[in-house]
Amino acid sequence: MFGKACRRGAWKSGDPALKATLHVSDPKEVFMAGHSKWANIQHRKGAQDKKRAVLFARLSKEITIASKMGGPDPDGNPRLRLAIQNAKGQSVPKDNIQRAIDKGQGGSGEDYVDIRYEGFGPGGVGIIVEASTDNKNRTATDVRTAFSKNGGNLGETGSVSFSFDQVGEIEYPASVGTEDEVMEAAILAGAQDVESDEESHWIYTAREDLQSVADALAAHFGADVEAKSTKLIWKPQNTIPVTGDAADTLMKLLDVLDELDDVQNVYDNSELSDEEAARLGGA
Repeated sequence: MFGKACRRGAWKSGDPALKATLHVSDPKEVFMAGHSKWANIQHRKGAQDKKRAVLFARLSKEITIASKMGGPDPDGNPRLRLAIQNAKGQSVPKDNIQRAIDKGQGGSGEDYVDIRYEGFGPGGVGIIVEASTDNKNRTATDVRTAFSKNGGNLGETGSVSFSFDQVGEIEYPASVGTEDEVMEAAILAGAQDVESDEESHWIYTAREDLQSVADALAAHFGADVEAKSTKLIWKPQNTIPVTGDAADTLMKLLDVLDELDDVQNVYDNSELSDEEAARLGGA
């Protein structure tokens, strides 16, 4: 159900209307409120990866893996198509993109597999880690060590993901239009929800509709506007408040996981108050 897009951080302000939305029976009804609560964690990774070399390396790796697994033609390789879109959205040079595609077609090198790890952090926070690796034993050891040394424990597959929804997320810069304009375009494209703030618009889709919605929005906004990212994400159905020492340890755990070479994405269902986020940020 579409409604007026809420600003990120509205949940943390204590708005009772948003709190009430969490009690609906269908988790798909709470996309926007959920994002407001966990965005400060989810987008930490984006802030860190603004170190361009790290970001470009991650995006290039995904292009190489996609090229190797499904071929060099993005029209016939949906994963490569998304990887290229995301690289362009972060201003990765065309030469870098082509080199990454060619590397995947080199006929030698590692065979990568995608693995999902699930575990629990301080305060019982659920964490999902997505990795692409050429050595499953190495990656499993690295992830397990990160959890065990930072107040967490690795769980079984499905122990955390059952409390998340896998949905499509398309991010555009705020400059593409007003909240209402983007909302209207998203509705026409078949999206499920939209959230906006002063920096970006986030358009959410059903998992299976991600590419069709992304294509419709690309046609609507024109060739001169690139989406900043187009991807499947794990979105929590409910969140867990963390404060004090638990929050400190959780941040360290998430940072360690983020820094592992094989890790591509980290998702969690923690909730921070404005005050706690300010404390952790040193404000």
